Amino acid sequence: MIMELLNLTDWMFSALILLVIAIIFVFKAVAVIPQQSAWITERFGKFHRVLNPGLNFIIPFIDRIAYKHSLKEVPLDTPSQVCITKDNTQLSVDGVLFFQVTDPQRASYGTSNYLVAITQLAQTTLRSVIGRMELDKTFEERDIINNQVVAAIDEAALNWGVKVLRYEIKDLTPPAVILQAMQQQITAEREKRAVIAESEGRKQEQINLATGAREAAIAKSEGEKQSEINIAEGKAQATLTIANATAQAIARIAEASKGDGGLTAVNLQVAERYIDAFANLAKTGNTLIVPNNLGDLSSMIGSAMKIVEGTRPAVNATVTQQ
Repeated sequence: MIMELLNLTDWMFSALILLVIAIIFVFKAVAVIPQQSAWITERFGKFHRVLNPGLNFIIPFIDRIAYKHSLKEVPLDTPSQVCITKDNTQLSVDGVLFFQVTDPQRASYGTSNYLVAITQLAQTTLRSVIGRMELDKTFEERDIINNQVVAAIDEAALNWGVKVLRYEIKDLTPPAVILQAMQQQITAEREKRAVIAESEGRKQEQINLATGAREAAIAKSEGEKQSEINIAEGKAQATLTIANATAQAIARIAEASKGDGGLTAVNLQVAERYIDAFANLAKTGNTLIVPNNLGDLSSMIGSAMKIVEGTRPAVNATVTQQ
């Protein structure tokens, strides 16, 4: 009875061992690969195949998982380093590199450590690119620096199964003395632009004032010209109106002198004006002009009437022309 119990115990122990081995075998034979990942399996120490995301089966104790790679885009900080520019200025530069594993097999066997290789190559390439530029250009042409670093690294990283996507410079820090000199240069440049802007403003002001004065002078001369034209036209019109009125008056006097008593009226009017003229001359001047025959007013009136009668045909001719 005891022997039977011992045999049963041995059998159960053996079955338990076999069960544990089977569980371990199954556990080792199943590999669940996450999304955007790739695992490298080796069989007897030699590359066998790449396990893709999902459920995969391997032979336990014969196949083994040698490398695990993430296929996601990975940011990699590059350590800060001192670079010397073309004009012998030191710069402290650091950046970040973005890469992605595209060939898991090459990433496993192309280099012992592709992260270290990419970092070192990024640093040496950055020093080479900055060494060909002057200090001011390094601040202005960051995009060119980034593109040249990416192009140089990407060409070498193809053998490592890695694709370099981009490189970005995070910081460019020159020495404190250079920063102070740059600040002074910026201040001087701003003051220069301010002085230039102020002089341009004064120049434009003088141009505007001169232009305004010229336009005002032109407008004033045009106004004076038009005023003189208007005055001349007014005087001409007034002279013409006076002449017409005088001609009409003379014509009416001549017409009236033809009637009964007209000549006597004319004689009377001429005599009155003759006397008034001498009276006014005596008032306005200190010298009195007296004709020799002042007593013979009738002879004076007769002389004036002869003049009137002599001008009568001319007056009639003027009336006929109108």
